[in-house]
Amino acid sequence: MDYCKNIIAKFISAMQKRPGLLAVLAFLSGVASFALVDRKESFSQVIAIFLLISWLWLIIDNWLRDKVEEKFGVAVSPNVMRFALQMVQQESLFFALPFFLAVTQWDHPQAIFTSLIVLCAVISVIDPFYYKKLARNRTLFSVFHNFALFVVLLVTLPILLNLTTSQSLAAALVTAVVVTLPSLNNLMPNARWWRFPILVLILCALSTAVWQLRSYVPPAALRLTDITLAHEVDLQHKKPVGSIKQLDSYTLHHQGLYSWTAVKAPRGLNEKIFHVWLHNKKEVDRITLNINGGRELGYRAWTHKVNFPKDSVGKWQVKVVTESGQLIGLTKFTVTP
Repeated sequence: MDYCKNIIAKFISAMQKRPGLLAVLAFLSGVASFALVDRKESFSQVIAIFLLISWLWLIIDNWLRDKVEEKFGVAVSPNVMRFALQMVQQESLFFALPFFLAVTQWDHPQAIFTSLIVLCAVISVIDPFYYKKLARNRTLFSVFHNFALFVVLLVTLPILLNLTTSQSLAAALVTAVVVTLPSLNNLMPNARWWRFPILVLILCALSTAVWQLRSYVPPAALRLTDITLAHEVDLQHKKPVGSIKQLDSYTLHHQGLYSWTAVKAPRGLNEKIFHVWLHNKKEVDRITLNINGGRELGYRAWTHKVNFPKDSVGKWQVKVVTESGQLIGLTKFTVTP
């Protein structure tokens, strides 16, 4: 037991002296996890279970330390737990980050959410800021901690439980709220009893606000591998014939357009998505598609639109969105007179 404690202490000491190395390892671990998950989805379940167990361990941190000391007579240093907490946060953020980077549309407000993940990941590896500024502020640290949990749940729940994007977002929000509740007393240790229900109401209000702004959250488990507009689709090979970025109004009304998409999703996931057609930023049509996950090149599907407004000249967009309104990807085309 003493031997293990010495090894752990030496490892922590070495990592604290070289915080840059820990940051590099966390980043490489995240990229490797993304690549392995992308290639072999069974591996993703192992990662998901590991991350969720590590978060559960952190939740019962104090109770677990007391039990270990009571049964084995070994006192776990708070420094060890703080370091472990930082490592789990880093691993969670860097594991989730490649998934969000792969799906984020940077000309869409969802870029704000992904940028926030990048910022938190950077903060988690800057030890002077992390320990001297963030960790000392109980409220800020609690927000940071639960945001990291929320982010990793958005990635792991669809992989592990085959939940849809909407279900995963709702489950991640509820879990983050439930996990935060036990720490509310720590945020205001000497506050009067009536402050607690007020904090709970504020927490619920913030969760409701996040749900209302869910279109800003990229659907991490889904990825658009291709989107093409064409006049024809090769039904035998399930491929579009050609690609259109500009056409005239006469051709549009007489031939219509196919919107062909390939969406990659975890194996076993059945998701309802929509092709949303917008003319000069106004929605004119919404067509439903059901996709099944597990295909290496993505689930290939298309919709054929022939009913266009009489005055169809202008800028068009076809957005691919989830049932909860989260943007998976889009393409643009122009109609000339």
